[in-house]
Amino acid sequence: MKENSLHSQPGIPMLLLAAAMIGAAGYLFFVAPALLVVTPKLVWLALLMLLGGFALLPGLYMVEPNQSAVLSLFGRYVGTTREDGLRWNNPFLQKHKLSLRIRNFESGKLKVNDLEGSPIEIAAVIVWQVADSAEAVYNVDDYESFVHIQSESALRAMATSYPYDAVETGEVALRSHPQEISQHLQEQLAERLAKAGVRVIEARISHLAYAPEIAQAMLQRQQANAVIAARSRIVSGAVGMVEMALAELEKNGCAQFDEARKAQLVSNLLVVLCSERGSQPIVNAGSL
Repeated sequence: MKENSLHSQPGIPMLLLAAAMIGAAGYLFFVAPALLVVTPKLVWLALLMLLGGFALLPGLYMVEPNQSAVLSLFGRYVGTTREDGLRWNNPFLQKHKLSLRIRNFESGKLKVNDLEGSPIEIAAVIVWQVADSAEAVYNVDDYESFVHIQSESALRAMATSYPYDAVETGEVALRSHPQEISQHLQEQLAERLAKAGVRVIEARISHLAYAPEIAQAMLQRQQANAVIAARSRIVSGAVGMVEMALAELEKNGCAQFDEARKAQLVSNLLVVLCSERGSQPIVNAGSL
């Protein structure tokens, strides 16, 4: 079922025509008998004009900006008109109006397990609009309910495909790669909602957290990972500084160290550079 455009007539001229026919019929019924001789032809003409005027009125309908009217005749889809204002079509056509405005909603906080099996809470904001009126009306029973249910289903499926935090460098994770996650969610939604004639404009994560029962443990793990990463960088920098210091000392000939003295110097420098607190050195006033 695909939308096809159907031309509609301007409604104001048809409204004026219907009013003129009803007015003329009233004139023939109530005013003309006092002036003319009433004949059967005159009566039939008045009846036809009255019925014709009232028959035109059901064909009138209003279409607002960013709204469409899906028209069907005895259960068969005829077409869709998106021309706004007062419009007119066959009075026997059934009109189903549909909003084409951009809409958004925020899903509830869903509790799911990520790729590693950790329970998390996640929610998303979905921005969407109806792109095909015929599919929205005839392919699903209630397209708004369909959008909400399929959005939560896509969000659950996406959340189980990624870990909350990246374990390896470059791994896509829910917390560290919001752009990639949003793009994946939007693609999943577009695939699911296309059959309902809905276009997904934007999808992004609005809430992401560990479930309360493991939040404290995960916080400690994150703090431990941060400490390890910081220590690794400090040790790497300290080793480089020690190597540079020994190389400069030997290059300039300031001092000559045997292996025991060199090991002691390296140990002292690493303690000074890697310590969390300021070191209190003991100055050796004697010979090396």
